[in-house]
Amino acid sequence: MKLYPTIGLEIHAELLTNSKVFCSCSASFGGEPNSRCCPVCSGLPGTLPVLNAKAVEYIIKAGYIMNCDISHFTKWDRKNYFYPDLPKAYQISQMPRPVCLGGYVDINVDGEEKRMRINRIHLEEDAGKLVHDDSERISLADYNRCGIPLIEIVTEPDFHSAAEVAAFFEKIRLMLQYAGVCDGKLEQGSMRCDVNISLAEKDSDKLGTRTEVKNLNSTRAIQRAIEYEIYRQTELIENGERVVQETLHFNDATGETSSLRSKEDAHDYRYFPDPDIPPIIFTEEELAAIKADIPEMPHQRLERYVNEYGISKADAKVLTDSKRISDFFENAIKENNLPKPTATFIVVELMRRINLGEIDLDNMPFSAKDFASLIELAEKGKISKDNRKVILREMIESGKSPEEIAEQQQLWIKEDNDLLEKTINEILAANPGPVEQYRNGETKVFGFLMGQCNKALKGAASPASVKQMLEEKLKG
Repeated sequence: MKLYPTIGLEIHAELLTNSKVFCSCSASFGGEPNSRCCPVCSGLPGTLPVLNAKAVEYIIKAGYIMNCDISHFTKWDRKNYFYPDLPKAYQISQMPRPVCLGGYVDINVDGEEKRMRINRIHLEEDAGKLVHDDSERISLADYNRCGIPLIEIVTEPDFHSAAEVAAFFEKIRLMLQYAGVCDGKLEQGSMRCDVNISLAEKDSDKLGTRTEVKNLNSTRAIQRAIEYEIYRQTELIENGERVVQETLHFNDATGETSSLRSKEDAHDYRYFPDPDIPPIIFTEEELAAIKADIPEMPHQRLERYVNEYGISKADAKVLTDSKRISDFFENAIKENNLPKPTATFIVVELMRRINLGEIDLDNMPFSAKDFASLIELAEKGKISKDNRKVILREMIESGKSPEEIAEQQQLWIKEDNDLLEKTINEILAANPGPVEQYRNGETKVFGFLMGQCNKALKGAASPASVKQMLEEKLKG
């Protein structure tokens, strides 16, 4: 019996507002435990919520970039459940009338384009965080995160592999970052994913019993959890056992899932309209203004880089696959107006150093302006392109400007013709064999002689000057 996985997602993304969704407490990450909460987000009796208008604007933007229909009428509901990180025992969320309905996002997996449908996107408040101390056998509650605005993106069960889910999750993350809606910092819990998985025969018209793996906060964890759960359910079914509908926890250390609780359905939460928050009716003008304010998205930047700047599609994709890299590139070319050489040096050299862990994107040791100056110095022949790498390494270590480093290490191209001629004469005298080969028509040895000259000169002459004089000497 060939079993076929069917997967649906619930992606939670915290919004980049300054304050929480129903009070004025800071929505910034971190802080001393329980230092960023008030009577409203702590759920004390008699408090009244006030809706954050920026959070509503952000969910509408999220809906537009995912091709959703935006509801002209929306309201809020109370989702009732008791859990230690939810002090008021209910969460303000949306059930029958969410802000965004329908929608889709296209992904590419193994060269194949696939369209993944979105069921809904709704706005809600985040819960707090439990900190478990195994040595003391206690759990502590930090309510700083309570009330941070959160969107939940609920997909249709259109996924059939871990690779499809990973591609979708990463694309959603990138789109939200470009839209300025969510920072996508997985290590801070800004995005998490719940994965619903079931197995059935491929041609069956009925889905199998689903399980839900909760709170996966990295692409790798999502993939591993899906692969393990497919394996676990397959083993159960093939052994004649029953898959139980339940909520699971994924242990990143062991790579296995374990039961948390039986899986709830919507009726278990006893949803009812929140009496303290009035519904919202959006006008066409309000929605049009929000839509017009959506920034350039990654696919639009990629097209512009290829069509306007002549950057290869492969390099443009590397640049746009990270908003921070793309923004860095944008800021650099505003300074030097050299898009192609700037893009090439970012893709080839800067990305290599980032991947090696030499550069932290959150704390760049130099500005885009200094990086732009480094490219410009090389393009104008003031430093050699080899020394451009030397200077970049020093910029990473010291944070100094490229001009300071070139001056301190004497890396300027000085065009000393006497030194140039003397050096070339010495190289030719030391390599009579290659010189004879060249003069007998074996011109491929020119590259070797050119390299020897550049190595000896250490950037004291431009490659163009070296080439010109070397050719003259070899002809003579």
